[in-house]
Amino acid sequence: QVQLVESGGGLVQAGGSLRLSCAASGRTFSTYFMGWFRQAPGKQRELVAAITNGGSTKYLDSMKGRFTISRDAAKNTVYLQMNSLKPEDTAVYYCAANVLFVDGRAVVGSWGQGTQVTVSS
Repeated sequence: QVQLVESGGGLVQAGGSLRLSCAASGRTFSTYFMGWFRQAPGKQRELVAAITNGGSTKYLDSMKGRFTISRDAAKNTVYLQMNSLKPEDTAVYYCAANVLFVDGRAVVGSWGQGTQVTVSS
């Protein structure tokens, strides 16, 4: 069982930045992805970004250039740097561990509890 502890969410004005952190304890697989998903009210949960220990990444297209994911393998921690935030980025952001992508769909082994990100206009 993997436990994920998220931090870094909050309220920010449009154009601002936030950095989310997620520390994993327990067994994570180095070749699997860790990453971030988000869910806005009334919408489905969607991938934001994911990364393997080797540095392979996946991003939602609309995030490229604004969000950057990184991973500290020694600390088993993943970070999401979010810049140029927009009101439409408002959502609950969930950390995920032991993620596989099968036929383009994410299969998630463990979820964090979620952290709220609110971007005001």
